[in-house]
Amino acid sequence: MTADPQLSSTAASDLKHADTWIVIPLFNEATVIADVVAELREQYSNVLCINDCSTDNSAAVAAAAGAEVINHPINLGQGAALQTGFDYALECGAKYVITFDADGQHRLVDANAMLALARERDLAIVFGSRFLDDRTKPGLLKKIVLKTAVWATNLGTRMKLTDAHNGLRVIRADALRLIQLKQDRMAHGTEIVVQLGRTGLPWAEHPVEVIYTDYSRAKGQSLLNSINILIDLIIR
Repeated sequence: MTADPQLSSTAASDLKHADTWIVIPLFNEATVIADVVAELREQYSNVLCINDCSTDNSAAVAAAAGAEVINHPINLGQGAALQTGFDYALECGAKYVITFDADGQHRLVDANAMLALARERDLAIVFGSRFLDDRTKPGLLKKIVLKTAVWATNLGTRMKLTDAHNGLRVIRADALRLIQLKQDRMAHGTEIVVQLGRTGLPWAEHPVEVIYTDYSRAKGQSLLNSINILIDLIIR
């Protein structure tokens, strides 16, 4: 799980946020990852994709767009991909990590605002929430499933989040060092909230827009992931 030198890019030192790493779990997103990486690279020098054994050319496309790429030799799941990214970013001296989805559902403007909030208020964790404003239109069934997942997660963590399974997060290095994700599939979404809550470090939520594109809907991600979250919560 080391960086492939042929698929790595040298971070440009003159870009903003040199102390921040964008960590993107990557699995079979070759058609969209170039646009995601290119936009992020306009403002972030350190964009890291963890290629979780994609069967398409996602890794090469991400690298060509300017990302640094780490390849998993076998598919380990999104939780393991995040943990690989966290460990690598810490080794490289990251002060902050922003977790970002590969499928184009997250917005750069929201990531920027969350990072600014973390810096201004000295926060260790900023969770993105699609339910703090009305920009996101998840659909009734998905909203019900996600709200149920929030309730179950808050019950188990004693936190008061409004959106417990949003993949857009800002995590400071001191909190990051206390995370050790073991769960695969979607269960890592609950696991990371639990572990972050246990740090006792200051946190906040920030409104974000999640964009449900034709691409993500065609892949069945939007509702299926929500149902998987509930299944994992029940199994737990």
